[in-house]
Amino acid sequence: MIKQYILQAWAQLKQQPLISAVTIAGTALSIFLIMLVVMMQQVKVEPFAPESNRDRFLHVKSASIEKKGTSNGSMSVRTFNEIYGKMKTPQAVTAYTFSSLSQPVSLPGQPSTAVDVRETDSQYWTVFDFAFIDGKPYSQADFTAGQPLAVITASVAQNLFGTTQATGKEFLLAHAPYRVCGVVKDVSTLATNAYGQVWIPYTSTNQEENTWNEGLMGFMSCTILAHKRNDFPAIREEANRRMEEYNKTISESGWKFISRNRPYDQEKNALAVASNYEPDLAASHRERFTIFLILLIVPAINLSSMTQSRLRRRVSEIGVRRAFGCTRMELLGQLLSENFIITLLAGILGLLLSFAFAYMGNEVFFAQEYSNTLNPPTVDASILIHASTFGWALLFCFILNLLSSGIPAWKATKMNIVNSLEGKLK
Repeated sequence: MIKQYILQAWAQLKQQPLISAVTIAGTALSIFLIMLVVMMQQVKVEPFAPESNRDRFLHVKSASIEKKGTSNGSMSVRTFNEIYGKMKTPQAVTAYTFSSLSQPVSLPGQPSTAVDVRETDSQYWTVFDFAFIDGKPYSQADFTAGQPLAVITASVAQNLFGTTQATGKEFLLAHAPYRVCGVVKDVSTLATNAYGQVWIPYTSTNQEENTWNEGLMGFMSCTILAHKRNDFPAIREEANRRMEEYNKTISESGWKFISRNRPYDQEKNALAVASNYEPDLAASHRERFTIFLILLIVPAINLSSMTQSRLRRRVSEIGVRRAFGCTRMELLGQLLSENFIITLLAGILGLLLSFAFAYMGNEVFFAQEYSNTLNPPTVDASILIHASTFGWALLFCFILNLLSSGIPAWKATKMNIVNSLEGKLK
């Protein structure tokens, strides 16, 4: 029976190609826009290497401090060590420069090229899961000693040495000699906290002295890796306690750090574009809900009008079917089967459109605010392709399409047979 419904529905759609095409295009556009909006959010919060533990991340991207007015920005190494570096509750805590910085790299006597460099501690390689092609990261002993070691991406290794097997080779970074200790797969710029092309210990530079506000503020951010998400309240409580203790120490000079409910989880951190206010998650959720609602209602209205138009053209046909014994449920089943085929075809088309636009327009759709790199965001299928996302978008469209087409279809099944045979939609 179901197979027969589908075959009949397909035949009816082919008989009215223009109306069917318009209906499919409208629904496909809705699914395309929903998928695009979801993907733009996904790349900010969904786990992918080397940020595979995003669901267990807490971040302190920036800080706020006051003394006769508020000052906002990144923290210093000293502040990190006193508040977050000594925490006992998390699995691991790492400090790194809040963004990558473009610096020249070269071999001696060769022209230089610009790469994005990030300075980190040794725990960075525990918190983030980089895929090493060759070598290994610098150790805690290397970090403590301030060794001029570097982890580089495969692309940088190829450009410098013509091979990814570059462990032990030396190069110049900002005219200072560094030795490669490891090579990793290239990292997408969408991994905002892990992104870089070259990573070095911040102890190998003067980063600890790169401070302001009497050594309290600097250029460091930190990421906290919890054992499990349920540990977030305990981690925040420990962080607040350590901040209060630190504030007692620096109060003698008139300074005080402001928590603003930091550290933030991955979603909240993605919204935190400034240090001096706390992101409003509720407002963000309301905005997304409104967008999805609009994107779903529009095709529902479109499908309802198209369904009504098709029924007007098929009044006599419906009357004939009723006269020959077709039940209301059978007729309703056929009409809803048409809706199912429309939604399925539109879903496939919308999915293809969303991925095509995502790949072709990645610099537009996935560019990060206040990014310090000129490299365009790279989109990996593993980041974007989530069957659940497409499934939910398709399901919602199908339900709304079902509701929007079901009412006129039900009315059609209740038409007087005589009026139907005369072509009257009453």
